[in-house]
Amino acid sequence: MKERLYRYYPDDFGKLEVRVLHMDLDFDVFDDHTIVSSKMFLKTIDPVFKLSLNCRDLEILSVSCPENPMKYNYRQKDAMLDISFDSPIPRHTEFAIETQTICRPTKNILEGLYYDETPAGAPPQQITQCQQWGFQRLVPCFDDMTAKCTYRTTIRADSRYTNMITNGDIAVPRKTIQTKDGSRDEIVYENMKTPMAPYLFFLGVGTYDTHRREFEYSDESCIDLELLVPPGSDKNYAAQSLDILHDAVMWIYLFTGPESHKDVEQKSQIFELTKLRDQLKHNLNSANVLPENVNKTMNNLNAVRDKIAELSEGLTFGYKYTGTVYREIGMQNSDFGGMENVGNTTITTNRIMPSKNMADGAYEYMADVKAHEYYHNINGSEVTGNSPFEIWLNEAVTVHIENAFHAYFFGDDYTRLQTILDLYAPVSGTFALDSGAASMPILPDGFNDPNDLITSVTYVKAPEFVRMVETLIGKNTFAHGLDSYHKKFSHKNARTFDWIHEMEFVSGIDLSKMANVWLHQTGYPTLFVTKIYDAKNKTFKMTLKQALPFSKRPWIFPFSYALLDRKGKIIHEDTFFVQNEEEEIVLQVDEPAFVSLNRGGSFYGKIVTQADVKELMTQVRKDKDIVSRFLAFYTLTDREKERLLKNPEVMPSSEYADLYHELLCDHALLEKTGSLFLTIFESTDHEELAHQYDKLFAVRRKIQKEIAKRHEISLKIIYEEYFDQPDPEDEKLYSVRGSLSFKSTQIKRRQVKNNALRLLATLDTPEIHGHIKRQFLTATNATDRLAAFSAWLNSSAPEKKDLTLIYMEECKKDLVAWETFLATVAGTDSEDCLDLVRLIEKDPTFRIEQANDQRALYGTFARNRKYSLQTEEGLQFLKNTIIRLAAINEYSTVGLLNAFSTIDKMEPKYHIPLVAALDEIAESIDPEKAPSVFNRIKKLLVGAPNAVRAYEVHTNKSRSFN
Repeated sequence: MKERLYRYYPDDFGKLEVRVLHMDLDFDVFDDHTIVSSKMFLKTIDPVFKLSLNCRDLEILSVSCPENPMKYNYRQKDAMLDISFDSPIPRHTEFAIETQTICRPTKNILEGLYYDETPAGAPPQQITQCQQWGFQRLVPCFDDMTAKCTYRTTIRADSRYTNMITNGDIAVPRKTIQTKDGSRDEIVYENMKTPMAPYLFFLGVGTYDTHRREFEYSDESCIDLELLVPPGSDKNYAAQSLDILHDAVMWIYLFTGPESHKDVEQKSQIFELTKLRDQLKHNLNSANVLPENVNKTMNNLNAVRDKIAELSEGLTFGYKYTGTVYREIGMQNSDFGGMENVGNTTITTNRIMPSKNMADGAYEYMADVKAHEYYHNINGSEVTGNSPFEIWLNEAVTVHIENAFHAYFFGDDYTRLQTILDLYAPVSGTFALDSGAASMPILPDGFNDPNDLITSVTYVKAPEFVRMVETLIGKNTFAHGLDSYHKKFSHKNARTFDWIHEMEFVSGIDLSKMANVWLHQTGYPTLFVTKIYDAKNKTFKMTLKQALPFSKRPWIFPFSYALLDRKGKIIHEDTFFVQNEEEEIVLQVDEPAFVSLNRGGSFYGKIVTQADVKELMTQVRKDKDIVSRFLAFYTLTDREKERLLKNPEVMPSSEYADLYHELLCDHALLEKTGSLFLTIFESTDHEELAHQYDKLFAVRRKIQKEIAKRHEISLKIIYEEYFDQPDPEDEKLYSVRGSLSFKSTQIKRRQVKNNALRLLATLDTPEIHGHIKRQFLTATNATDRLAAFSAWLNSSAPEKKDLTLIYMEECKKDLVAWETFLATVAGTDSEDCLDLVRLIEKDPTFRIEQANDQRALYGTFARNRKYSLQTEEGLQFLKNTIIRLAAINEYSTVGLLNAFSTIDKMEPKYHIPLVAALDEIAESIDPEKAPSVFNRIKKLLVGAPNAVRAYEVHTNKSRSFN
């Protein structure tokens, strides 16, 4: 029998024996336990003799089925509650199962009901997380994505809680009641409009500040937007957070749907007018409004509403929310950055609203996650995947929309280049993870825990597949297909190929062969491009050849390209549908100066071209397509790194250093991309050199130092030119102007400035130390301060440790600052990285049970492979950390194990110690208590046969957990 690498396979998910119609739930919440009474209404499909409900770690008080005598057996180890009926229930018969159980909140199992960060003096903060199988930790149920039903939920809890919330609208307002336990509050919600899969259930009792804002659609119908954040949160930041949420809800309404690419300018006018309308509403409701201005403001408001109605006439809009309140709730401790819960979105508190300690990357994430989770109301909630194997479908389409939202404010070039960098980034980039031993396809063969599916394959590769489909069938057709899919499967479950078939139907294009390859294969295409020009016949021939491992099928994808002259004028452009291992494109054209390949990032994969340095230089200077232009620069950079790795004694090329400086002076380029275009990764595509992490770090620093030495004066000028001091008046107008658009320019300018500082920092002189220290002490935003702190950590400045300790004490006062501090220290290039990590770990402020702390400190250190894998002390620390963390949080632990995904590709001297570390981890954990960790180790070792063989020969033993 073939060894099971996974606990769950597709065959484990069949049709339910009954239909779940509705659940009446009653939660009696106490500090250390909750009594849950449930009445689950069901309807048989065929005669039913017995049922098995999911039931994990619950104390059973009673189980009954009115009018149907029954017996039950709780298989606690298997997390199943078996019910057998004395006589079968006939087909098409409605019946109910009633249970009363007790669930107990935990501190570190962030699933089901658990304790979140509790404000001082308040009763214990308790929230739920049901993705993917957390509902069975609350109540016996069919914890299946197809068990969509309506809910009526009663909550009773301590009257001191400011908020008692769950899905749906309030059916019975909150009131105080007298019980045997004293005075308690009770509230009832009904979620009757959108049948909901159990993983979308949310319940929370907590102490929050609640901020509200009315949201008005173009037809003047309204809903409320709510923000629940820790007590004492800054009101201005909360208002900005609601501004951004408003932008996300409005943008999705205006710019999604079947005609999302039609009447764009008109919709943009409406978008801006809604901002003016809301400002007038704010002025009208302000206590400071003068009586003589009321009528004038009201007339202006009516005029704006009339104009919005005029512009909206005849337009087709996108998703419109079906509830009365859409709420975002800050959760401090969670495995996920955000989680949609039908009307109640939880977002990690560190990312739910702006703050003075939020860095720019976190700010962009905050904006994106709001749009992402809100769009899940239609794509994920109203239309739900059929099983965990369809999580990719819920997420990929949603990310695709999220990216369009981001591009609206930050620009198409910036957003697309950001994704390309996510693909190419070393260690944590999608290409790196997708080619490692731990990689899973979009539709995997199996999984150990649904959290295994929450990876960059789901959130980056799968959206790239969706984007390729859009490229092939066209944006308008894609929008109509997506709308048709949402209407056809509204309030239902959909399978992967339901989505594919809908896109095929609207486009008339067969996508099934392409989909089968992309959904079931790991990795990505590497496309070798060769070209020949016959001047006599004016014939251009381009050959495309995929490099395919033995077991892989040819990838099928759109390949966008253009031929350009020396001035960057397009001679010919097209999108070619690659369907075979080798393809040929032949054109009758004038000879091009260069060829722009994979324009716009038309396919998920890499290009290998024989273009010489001169051609690439021309392309970097003249190509108008930002992705293809960057890929030419990336290729030049990669060749430079490869040359230095092979010849450590040689100096970086002056030609390359001057080109980099030229790009740094290109204001038009940087206005679009910030410093994203100037990224030099600590990696190379050369397979034999790609995993020499310590040497790659040294080479990158060598290149950066050469740029700084050659252009020190210019870099100082650029640094000062982009050194913005905020205008207080601008900051006052922040939300009025529209925070995202206003922020975009600031973020890009800061990127350029801090890139110049990083280059200068490689000179490591007292003068540069002074610049770094000045920025650290005078920075008015978190990004500048962190950039200076990082440069300080990587310097030889004598005050480094003292400043680190001072900054640590400051960051302890704020959870957002603390998280970024941890990540900055753990990711430092300084040789004392591990010493600093240990210093932080011992501090009482660091809490290993907190997911944010785990990810920031341990996760970042694990990815810092030059220390975590390539030093004896670092590997010992990582191994011990994984063993400790496995008993606390499996999801975070699996993330740390991904650092071992390329063992076989590393130098042989590392093979034995790395396999030994995994072997020791496996021997130290309980496979039953940490199955995801144990099975991930098995998969990593299966993917490292050479290293395992060396280890077994060296130790004269086989691995103990075979």
